[in-house]
Amino acid sequence: MKSVVTFGEIMARIAAPENLRLRQTRTFDVTYAGAEASVAASICNFGGKARYVTALPKHAMAEATMDSVRAVGIDTQFILRTDEGRLGLYFLETGANQRPSNVIYDRADSAVAITPVEAYDWDSIFDGAQWLHLSGITPALSKTAADATLVAAQKAKAAGCRVSIDLNFRGKLWKWDASKTARELARETMCGVLPLIDVVIANEEDCHDVLGICAGETDVHSGELDTARYPDVARQVVKQFPNVSLVAITLRESLSATHNNWGAMLYDAASDTPCFAPLDADGGYQSYPIKNIVDRVGGGDSFAGGLIFALVTPELAEPHKAVKYAVAASCLKHSIKGDFNYSTRAEVEALMGGSASGRVVR
Repeated sequence: MKSVVTFGEIMARIAAPENLRLRQTRTFDVTYAGAEASVAASICNFGGKARYVTALPKHAMAEATMDSVRAVGIDTQFILRTDEGRLGLYFLETGANQRPSNVIYDRADSAVAITPVEAYDWDSIFDGAQWLHLSGITPALSKTAADATLVAAQKAKAAGCRVSIDLNFRGKLWKWDASKTARELARETMCGVLPLIDVVIANEEDCHDVLGICAGETDVHSGELDTARYPDVARQVVKQFPNVSLVAITLRESLSATHNNWGAMLYDAASDTPCFAPLDADGGYQSYPIKNIVDRVGGGDSFAGGLIFALVTPELAEPHKAVKYAVAASCLKHSIKGDFNYSTRAEVEALMGGSASGRVVR
């Protein structure tokens, strides 16, 4: 299998233990994560090959960050070590019941945000690669990071790779052009990248915030989604960007911070076919009920990692199978602490096959 390349920022995740609020906390749990690194981790844990590209400063905390991605088998040879810039941070407060989780970003002037596009050896990065995955988070950091994201997509296409992007709108980050609102800046920047994209991954809020596309009157905060409207959302994405061949939309019904229903749709533009997962015995959409979430951060990235792994694996690549695999993978991630999905391919396929009781495996 050729490598899947991911490009973006990895940070130290500084989390309040259990369900403590940040202002209550005096000792923190520290792990390392970022959207694109989490996708690479999923692919490696499923048995695939992933190459991660980022920029990190030259100090011991960055070494710990490198260790965390090497530990799951990610290829780190193209991670730049810089004399300038810092390690980005994010602080996490895990919600419970009706209290939502909260994230505080501390990412200004990070190494990725200030490293110029020409510092990366793009030709070597895509040597032996088949896919590039990006997100809407990294270009939100700075104009420099946005330029690098665009060039990465251009170089990947020139090397014959397929390119995917998770729209991942983060309103707290899009601030590098004060003359525009976060939505305006995100839309302008992402619309420059999307003509190079083959696979778009998003949720309804992302489609609205970045592309101005809505699923009718669906209210994502109500805990109920009108899934019949989502094929039209995907068709509107393809109408704006005819180069897009697949649109994946995650379907999260948030009943509380610890109780979500989870599923997804994968729209195949060539056949104008929406594929939903999971399905009930009669072939209708029926979401996974996740009633005791351990950690939902990284859930979307685990979906993206599962989808990409399936699409590059011949026996899983058919759209119905690919979305079924991706949803099962991300469902399992909600039971795992930290951003990375440590589920195996065998565990994902067991859930796909109906093994959802959680019985002890002896």
